[in-house]
Amino acid sequence: MHGLPRPRFFIRGSTAGHKGVPRSSVPWLRLLRSYRYRYTEGFRARGFGIDCTIHLVADRDAELAAAVHDDLIRRAVAVGNGNRGARNGSADRSASPRLCICVEPDEALPEVVAGLASTGRRVLVIVGAQGCVDRLAWRLLASGACDIVSWSPGTDPGAAVRARLDRWAAVDADVGSDLVRGQLVGRSASWTAALRRVVEVARFTRTALLVTGESGTGKELIARLFHHLDRRPDKRDLIVVDCTTVVPTLSGSEFFGHERGAFTGAMASRDGAFAAADKGTLFLDEVGELPLSLQAELLRVVQEGSFKRVGGDTWRSARFRLVCATNRDLGAEVLAGRFRLDLYHRLAASKVALPPLRERRGDVLELFRHFLAQETGVRDQQLDPAVVVLLEQRDYPGNVRDLRQLALRIAARHVGPGPITPGDVPDEERPTGASTAGDHAVRRLLEEAVHAALRTGRGYREIRDSAADMAVRLAIRQCGDDLQAAARRLGVTDRMLQKWRAEVRTSARQTATG
Repeated sequence: MHGLPRPRFFIRGSTAGHKGVPRSSVPWLRLLRSYRYRYTEGFRARGFGIDCTIHLVADRDAELAAAVHDDLIRRAVAVGNGNRGARNGSADRSASPRLCICVEPDEALPEVVAGLASTGRRVLVIVGAQGCVDRLAWRLLASGACDIVSWSPGTDPGAAVRARLDRWAAVDADVGSDLVRGQLVGRSASWTAALRRVVEVARFTRTALLVTGESGTGKELIARLFHHLDRRPDKRDLIVVDCTTVVPTLSGSEFFGHERGAFTGAMASRDGAFAAADKGTLFLDEVGELPLSLQAELLRVVQEGSFKRVGGDTWRSARFRLVCATNRDLGAEVLAGRFRLDLYHRLAASKVALPPLRERRGDVLELFRHFLAQETGVRDQQLDPAVVVLLEQRDYPGNVRDLRQLALRIAARHVGPGPITPGDVPDEERPTGASTAGDHAVRRLLEEAVHAALRTGRGYREIRDSAADMAVRLAIRQCGDDLQAAARRLGVTDRMLQKWRAEVRTSARQTATG
């Protein structure tokens, strides 16, 4: 065994004699010294494509972590150590899924999970055989966990974990491909989660997909990705129908086609969207605009796969995958009586909500450079710091479409080599006296908040610390949990934000155990 790499797995600190874990009850410490734990890097070096990282919440979880590690090694999974960064003070930035090990989950665990999942990494929580109470389980999922597995030997939990790792690896391979990253730009946690959902539905199901989101968030690009990833061997074309442009009097012909002479001007037979989409994919953009009469007819086609042309008597069949998009709340439309409930359930077999650009601030600069490159052919265009601040602080009511138009207008003004400078920004986009009015509004709101704090008896230090804490929380949230973007927005270092997050987690654990 001479020359084998050092084990990737270790336990922080000394656990023998730990409170609640007497020295005599830890025979697993001998197992950790066994040579089989030293082959983790060897698995990765020999080309095993599945890997993960174990993260211990507390030292008392080491026995369960050892069992998980041993089981996954035998299943040819490369297992790394997620606590190494915490030990040496560096951040762990690898993209492998995190296995968060916690024998007895408590109220502090969601904060730990939120930190692990903050950059879009997958987190699988593994708990002891007693499982996890319902309320806490849902909180863990809301905090960013992908799933929770109870490690009970009688249920073969290792196979369940390996199956999830396999699925996630297949999905993330598509999400990280040049095709996807070159068209659907962005690496924020919310955007990555949306892409993963689309890839999983397209590749591993045969259901319809409902895409929701504000205008300009990329719904049509998502539909094209969905069609591209569909693995039907006889797949045909993607057919796009913009429901906002369908004329009510001709909607039947648009969707069902018509026979010759079916109405005035029908000089020849014509196929509609359903026939054209046979063996392909039908994308109904802004499906919430369909009139109720057409919704009933669409429901029959979706359910039974059959239809008649306008003016015809012959039943025709069409088998297609359906993708619908809308910027409306179809649930509210159903309650208002403007959308059929039965059709909604058919269309929403799988759903994905695309985040607006204000919730993925960390993607703004990457998107801007992407649009510049499309227009100018210059990749990784440098930006003047003043332009960077403008782009990061500007509002984008039209979302990604709005940002793209701004990039095109700036590209048209930019000449010669060198970075994009403030002079390249169109006049109407430059900060003006309106920003002064905005400063006054912010100052007025701050005065009201401080007055309220003083009336409740809070002192200077408490008000200062509360304001700083709130600023950090809001900046991180607005930047989609991108600490580097949040640090730039606040004018601090990302190291400071990492330290702040670690202190918050420590405080939450102490509160839960106190």
